[in-house]
Amino acid sequence: MRKVLDYVKDNKKIIIVVALIIILIGAVYLINVGAKGKGNSSSVSAEKSPAETKLTSILSSIEGVGATDVMITETDGKIAGVVIVCEGANNIMVKNDILNAVATALNIDKKIIAIYSMNI
Repeated sequence: MRKVLDYVKDNKKIIIVVALIIILIGAVYLINVGAKGKGNSSSVSAEKSPAETKLTSILSSIEGVGATDVMITETDGKIAGVVIVCEGANNIMVKNDILNAVATALNIDKKIIAIYSMNI
């Protein structure tokens, strides 16, 4: 018993750091588990929806657009916003074509569409 007390006394800082690391890992784990269990009213997932896949294909085929990534955010089954990131977004004409195509394809207001240039 005496040896254990001496060991703890000699290595107090190391024991405290290890304990804090364990607590931190546990907290991160609990936060991640809690976040997965909660239901959000907006649907955001890592997988592409059929609409996102189709829109990506359509936009990529427009002259000057280039590589494209699309994210559609829905709230209660209604489109809340669309983000498009593509190579050709620096060109104002291409950006306008994208804006018109997305608004028409999804039947949404242009105000909820954001278009950004892709970091190449």
